[in-house]
This record gives sequence, structure tokens and C-alpha cells, in this order.
Amino acid sequence: MSTASTAVDICAPLAVLGREVEVPLASGEKVNYAALDYAASSPALQRVWDDVAAYAPYYGSVHRGAGYLSQLSTDLFEQSRRTVEEFLDLREGDQVVFTRATTDSLNLLAGVLPAGTRVFAFETEHHASLLPWRRDGLTVSYLRAPRSHEEAVARFEEALAEAGAGPKLLCVTGASNVTGELWPVAELTEVAHRHGARVVLDAAQLAPHHRVSVRELGVDWVAFSGHKLYAPFGAGVLAGRSDWLDAAEPYLAGGGASRTVAREADGSVAVEWQLGPARHEAGSPNVIGAYAVASACRALTEAGFEALVAREQQLIGLLREGLAAVPQVKVLSLFGADAARVGVLSFVVEGWNSSHFSAALSAEYGIGVRDGLFCAHPLVRTLLGGEEAAPSECGAPEPSLPGERSLNAIRVSFGAGTPVEHVERFVGAVRELVEDGAKWSYRNEGGRCVAVV
Repeated sequence: MSTASTAVDICAPLAVLGREVEVPLASGEKVNYAALDYAASSPALQRVWDDVAAYAPYYGSVHRGAGYLSQLSTDLFEQSRRTVEEFLDLREGDQVVFTRATTDSLNLLAGVLPAGTRVFAFETEHHASLLPWRRDGLTVSYLRAPRSHEEAVARFEEALAEAGAGPKLLCVTGASNVTGELWPVAELTEVAHRHGARVVLDAAQLAPHHRVSVRELGVDWVAFSGHKLYAPFGAGVLAGRSDWLDAAEPYLAGGGASRTVAREADGSVAVEWQLGPARHEAGSPNVIGAYAVASACRALTEAGFEALVAREQQLIGLLREGLAAVPQVKVLSLFGADAARVGVLSFVVEGWNSSHFSAALSAEYGIGVRDGLFCAHPLVRTLLGGEEAAPSECGAPEPSLPGERSLNAIRVSFGAGTPVEHVERFVGAVRELVEDGAKWSYRNEGGRCVAVV
């Protein structure tokens, strides 16, 4: 066993649901499932599940109920908000709005931007950060993919200098959902503020892996999803400055967002909207989702991000060392091999259809990864050489030769609940598939490759 692997074994992964689940292979055998698709949805922490189970019998309506369970649920819901505030190290006056996910958070923010706002986003963003700004009253500038932190900062500053007056916003990821690479958020924010612009940080891939301090980074807002933070109950967060949120029409019109509603003499309805988070949380909130997010925030804080980061870096080292020993594997990167990253890595395999390769990992080794363009089509196409993705035949390698480029990629991702054995099994499986080929035949079924058994 390598030195990296031995070092990782010293630090145990956090307990997550599904760790003991066994799945069937094409051969009929069963193996422990290796969940290596954390970037899409992470498993629930056992701590989160236990906290939710303990609260569930006491669940009640919030904010307007007079009964004991309603009051208890209201206290728990608002305490969850305070827990998230502490987790993000918010500034005085900042607020936390509970949403459904990062996508919901950024669409909410897009809806409250002042008319005439110019939004900047690098083409390397996830679609959740790339697409919400395409609406009436806003102008979007998509910046070309940079190849270094310095280029990213310079390209953004140049764009700002040409933007002119008026409100401006940069939406930027903290860590890429394709390459796992960290972005220069603090440096971009400093440039933005110097030019009178604001910044929203997409922390969907950053928050589960690194401490996120709004105060230290200086960003104006941060968005993340509970389902990537070990809290899979359909809740997300938009946190930060309150001025644009309080000045805009509510994201959703309905109960809870309204302070008073009255009939006017002419038969119309007059509404006075709430200020603060309630303004954009109309309807009955996802109390269990918010509580799960708060539970995950507490669990990660108590585990200590320094230790979690150190362990994850050991896993990344083990993964990259193993893939580097397979010449047919090409790891995708914007910023180069030495760039700092979280536990997300995408690659292509020479001579292989990515869907076929991923299906073989599942059917023959019990390993779950993801293949495709990862809801970041412009970025993946840039990394793969610019081709348009096309449907590919399942059951045979792509007709590619050395030097040719794949149309899709494979993504492996992991986190605080990943045992070292899963990474070792993945590396071994990649090596065996490249050297020996798949043991089973595969066919296209509903757009996915499946083993013929």
C-alpha cells in the first residue's frame, strides 16, 4: 500500500448513510457500493439523519401556530438560520434566506437585481450560475475561460473597465464542479468592489469541502445546496446583503411574504410585504430541510475543516497518483496539474466511450461515478477541445485514436464520508478496464449504457 493510502487510513471518514449498502454486479455477485458521485449529491451524514429523526415527531407549522409543536418548530427553524449565519461567518446586517438549492438561490437573486444590472459570469460556470441572468432588464457578459488565476482576475477587471456606470454583479464559483479547481474568489471580489460591482459566490462545491467565510472573502452573497452538504432534504441557502433583497418584489407571492393584505375601495388588493428573509420565503417552509442543513453545518464545523481538508487532500493525492500511472487517462484542468482543488476530478480515457466506461465501473466493480457534460457544457467542451457533444453508441469504444478527443467526460468525486478503499478500488478498476477491457457487453437502454446479462 502506498504512503498516501496508509496516511489516509489513520483518519476515519465521517459516518454517512449507505456506507454498508451492497449492490449487484453483472456477474450476480454483490459488493459494497463505492459512492463516488458526491459532486451531484452527497450521502446524508448519519448525524444529520439522527437529528432529523429525533425532531420529526415534533414537526409542526412555523411562525403562526399557537400550539407547542408550532412554537418548537418555529424556534428550531430560526435557530437553524442562526447556525447557517455562524457557519458562513456572515457580517452584521447580512441575512439567510432558505431556498430549494443553489439553482433556486441564484434565480431568486437574479429576480431582485435592479433594472439595468450588468452581470458577469465566466463561461466555465455551472448552468445554475450561467443561465439565471438571461432575463429582461439585465445584461449578461460571458467571459472566456481563463487558464490561470491571474488571467481570470485580469479578464474580469478589463470587462469591468469597459462596463460603464450602473449596478454590476459577478457570479463566480468557489470550486469547479468539473475540475474541482479552486477559483480566486477573494481577488475577484477585491477587483469587483474597487469598480463598484458586487459578487455572488456559488459555493455548491466549495462549502462541503472548505470553510467559507463571507467576512474574509468579502463576497456580497453566497449560495449553496444542502444536498451537496450531506443534508439531502431539498433545502438550499442564499445569504448576504439585504438591501437589494428588501427593495425587490418577493420571489414568490403568498402567505408569509406579506405583512398585511387589504381590500381597497376600488376592489383591488393592497399588499405590504415583509422585510428580511420572510419576504422571499412565501408558503410553508421546508423546516426539516433547513434543520438538516443546520445539522450538517454543525457536524462539519465540529469535525474541523482543517482535518477534513487534510484527509481529502490525501485522497486526491492517492487518486491522481493512480490515474497518472495509466497513460491512456487524461485529467481535465483549467489551471494546470498543480492547481489547488477539492475532491472533484474529470477525465477521459483514450479509445473509450465515456458512458461505456462509466457503465463498466458500475456493472463490474460497483462504483458509481458520472459521465457527460455535468451541467457545465461550455466548460467541458472547452476542456475537450471545443466539439459539440453528440449521442454515442454504447457497447463499443469510441472510434478514437491517440491524439483524438472525446465528446464527453467521466467525473469522480468524493468527500468527508469516502473511505480510502473506495478510491483504491476505483483506481484499480480504471487500470483493469484500460488494460483488459470490459468483461461484459453493453447496450443503449433509454439513453444509458447497461450491461447485457
